[in-house]
Amino acid sequence: MTVEKYDLIVIGAGPGGYVAAIRAAQLGMKVACVEKRNTLGGTCLNVGCIPSKALLNASEKFAEAKQKHLSVLGIDVNEVKLDLKKMLKHKSDIVSGLTNGISQLFAKNKVDHLIGSAEITSPGKIYINNGRDKGEFKAEKIIIATGSEPTSLASMPVDEKQIVSSTGALELSKLPKKLIVVGAGYIGLEMGTVWSRLGAEVEVVDFLPRILPGMDAEIASKFKAILEKQGIKFHLGKGVKQVKQTKTSLGLILENSNTGEESKISCDVALVAVGRKPYIEGLGLEKLGIELTQKGQIKVNHNFQTNIDGIYAIGDVIEGPMLAHKAEEDGVAAVEIMAEYAGHVNYDLVPGIVYTAPEVATIGPTEEQLKEAGVSYNKGIFPFLANSRARATGHTEGMVKLLADKNTDKLLGAHIIGHEAGTMIHEIAVAMSFGSSAEDVARTCHGHPTMNEAVKEAALSIGTGAIHI
Repeated sequence: MTVEKYDLIVIGAGPGGYVAAIRAAQLGMKVACVEKRNTLGGTCLNVGCIPSKALLNASEKFAEAKQKHLSVLGIDVNEVKLDLKKMLKHKSDIVSGLTNGISQLFAKNKVDHLIGSAEITSPGKIYINNGRDKGEFKAEKIIIATGSEPTSLASMPVDEKQIVSSTGALELSKLPKKLIVVGAGYIGLEMGTVWSRLGAEVEVVDFLPRILPGMDAEIASKFKAILEKQGIKFHLGKGVKQVKQTKTSLGLILENSNTGEESKISCDVALVAVGRKPYIEGLGLEKLGIELTQKGQIKVNHNFQTNIDGIYAIGDVIEGPMLAHKAEEDGVAAVEIMAEYAGHVNYDLVPGIVYTAPEVATIGPTEEQLKEAGVSYNKGIFPFLANSRARATGHTEGMVKLLADKNTDKLLGAHIIGHEAGTMIHEIAVAMSFGSSAEDVARTCHGHPTMNEAVKEAALSIGTGAIHI
């Protein structure tokens, strides 16, 4: 039997893997991409980024109508009903459309789609143990792009019914009366927001004394206040010590992380969203001798190569933020370097976005990180309450915060709470990638009325002063 030989085999068809495969094919390589699911897109498209954003969008529209937000605009909605089954179907239809779209891109770029679980048996060889394409395949180079999986808690074993992961939280067949979210990071707050808008009572528990660890503290504090105003309750500085489970309810015993004092809360569904870890099970890394970090990530050099020649890794399995767009950039850079192009990723300029309402977006160091590093800086803040477009559309919550070097005025970071903050942050991303100063942004003509005028005003406030406040 002839063994199929490729220039490159990518293991994993998430955002990092499928993008790497397509880019490699565009650069003239013969490429195959192995995925254990029957559908392409990985966690992001199937059970992560895309379905969660579909539900965030749908639930926001439901809340607008249900809470009479439209009535002030002269739009009367008499009776608003939730059809959860139809909402979930809408979410699934979006996922199907996008995963099918990747299949079309593979066909267009002549990327072979192999289905099954891959094990690297030796450098240049993989074996698909199960699935449609079981058998051995060879390649000059192999990229590991298997992504990540939810981190579990020993005190809260996930059953995807009463105690759910982020995957299960996207598939709840009925509206919980009360949902406890364990973890106040991006995923926990997004999913908590979805079910809160649809009518569930939502409470968030986190071992740390704040939400959104790693994000600018001022922004996180103001965002917490906004979420509390929306009805979400927080139990911070507390961990889950024990869970008592019955057929219809969960009783959580919380322990104060400082004092050890215990308290109790109950719910009918609990979401465990305490982070993610690299998914490297079954790849054969230990047999190959591939080095890992203490956190279980695959060690790579600046060319994304492991300590074994011909084996590379990208995305969530290596160091760096576990974000789809970071994985995509890794994938492109890795294959461009293989093809002797100047592939590069600036990890200082990877945006982080929380897709709630309002959204939260960040890029560059926080104010706390600048202080810790001893960097002298100036800060500019402009509230959306003073922005004309925000007032006209009713999206006045939040602000733009810019940080610039005190001596050179070079932009160092940006942190935004506001409507479509995730879109707005990219103006700053482009500016920072070219080394722009705050004055450069302040002197750039911004269309009126737009939310982005708040960025201009925040930049002005670093210099001679904002105009509209």
